[in-house]
Amino acid sequence: MSDALVTLGWREWVALPALGVPRLRAKIDTGARSSALHVDAQWRFVEGGAPWVGFRLTHGRARGVVVEAQAPIHDEREVADSGGRRERRVFLRTPLQLAGCQREIEINLTNRGAMLFPMLLGRTAMAGLFTIDPAGSFLHGRPPLPTPRPGTP
Repeated sequence: MSDALVTLGWREWVALPALGVPRLRAKIDTGARSSALHVDAQWRFVEGGAPWVGFRLTHGRARGVVVEAQAPIHDEREVADSGGRRERRVFLRTPLQLAGCQREIEINLTNRGAMLFPMLLGRTAMAGLFTIDPAGSFLHGRPPLPTPRPGTP
């Protein structure tokens, strides 16, 4: 891998393959430390003696795509939103695919239903790999949806 940073626009398409999200619009936000993912609902359970979280998110045109996923809870922390309100959020670690790159990131779950972008990509997820052109937008195009395997709907 070269030392050159990949340039992102202020918004990009991302994928979270381990969560079953092949593409999602994300706002690139260097003012936010952590990344956040919109969820409509979340629930906790124990798997193999460890705490897990299940969640549902809807996104896409007219919110027509519904994804249910689950992941081990990595951490829980207080997070201040853009209005300064503090909230305790669940964090998980998951692979992010963006601009031909993949890296594992930390992401918190919250209701971003009132926001234009279901995901916010914070600076810790970008550090050392990406740089931002605030005049750019969707510089890396939309990832293709996976092709269904024969015999699957």
